Amino acid sequence: MNDAADARRFRSLFLSDIHLGTKGCQADLLLNFLKHHDAETLYLVGDIVDGWRLRAGWYWPQTHNDVVQKLLRKGRKGTRIVYLPGNHDEFLRDYYGNHFGGIEVVETAIHEAADGKRYLVIHGDIFDVVVRHAKWLAFLGDGAYTAALGINTYLNWVRRKLGFPYWSLSQWAKLKVKNAVNFIGRFEEAVANEARRHKVDGVICGHIHHAVMHDRFGVDYLNCGDWVESCTAIVEHQDGRFELIDWARATRAAAYSSPALLAPPRAAA
Repeated sequence: MNDAADARRFRSLFLSDIHLGTKGCQADLLLNFLKHHDAETLYLVGDIVDGWRLRAGWYWPQTHNDVVQKLLRKGRKGTRIVYLPGNHDEFLRDYYGNHFGGIEVVETAIHEAADGKRYLVIHGDIFDVVVRHAKWLAFLGDGAYTAALGINTYLNWVRRKLGFPYWSLSQWAKLKVKNAVNFIGRFEEAVANEARRHKVDGVICGHIHHAVMHDRFGVDYLNCGDWVESCTAIVEHQDGRFELIDWARATRAAAYSSPALLAPPRAAA
């Protein structure tokens, strides 16, 4: 798939939590996004490949391979690609400082924007107490999240048949369940504190699948979101201005007008 002739080009592009190797990964939508968006520097901010799920059972359809090939092709065409592994692709943490097909693997990065502001780029899982101190509980939570995504698939097929738009069960829970809301707030504050410790102007991260941009903790906090539900990305314009792109929202109206999408979902392999 070649880039579209009218593809938007940015100074930098940040993607996180793609979770290749899982049935929840919306690889088709990501391929469409990558076709229409390009950048001088592309940051892969962790959980790009889901090693946890792949260890439990191999799942790697052609579209997931297409995403990898698309990223490598962008690298060959001159895009600098920086990969910061997360907890789901922690197997790559043994390779900090190495290059694979032109992709740099690093632990953290300091990104200097066009306006001179400096941003810490980090996945963010080291600020998740569950992942750091109770990994078995994190795996349990990951299983529950995967089950919720499975329920979502069939729920939204019914909603499409009835003419209703996409609705995310797990995203709704994140924003409504008190403990989840409190966790998001604590995570954001901890990551913002780390940015201050590095004496930078902001932080760009992922991990919690909650795309947002704000400065409530005294520094700029930018979370890329994910490509399982929200399908979002952070981009930097040539003047240093950042934007959160919600690609699912931007394309959903056209997608749901397609009769082909009214077919029932395929059974899990």
